[in-house]
Amino acid sequence: MAARSHYYLSIADLAQARGPVPSLSYDGAGPNDFAAALQESLRTATLFQRWRAMQDEPDDVDPALAVTDPSATVMAEVHDLRTDVDLITDLPMNVVRHRLNLLIGPSWQLRDMRQA
Repeated sequence: MAARSHYYLSIADLAQARGPVPSLSYDGAGPNDFAAALQESLRTATLFQRWRAMQDEPDDVDPALAVTDPSATVMAEVHDLRTDVDLITDLPMNVVRHRLNLLIGPSWQLRDMRQA
């Protein structure tokens, strides 16, 4: 089993943070909505499967991107006009990055990562 990691992320302007595909993008109203959306995207394959179905060759999509972590936890709070996100999961960074990019595009920054 993979080691659990604690990712510390920040989002400069959550109100403007959106992914490149509107139907897959985060559309909530604040940090709690975002935390719930990200947590759902990591715990289940729903967002991934919707994205995969949109690809020209869905069968060619790397199956490693489909992994989930049913015990992933996400908390988000506003601090000094930015949103700080604490994420604990056993998913690798490439999967976390993919789900974040679907939800909010390049609007996020990894600030630190440690073993949980």
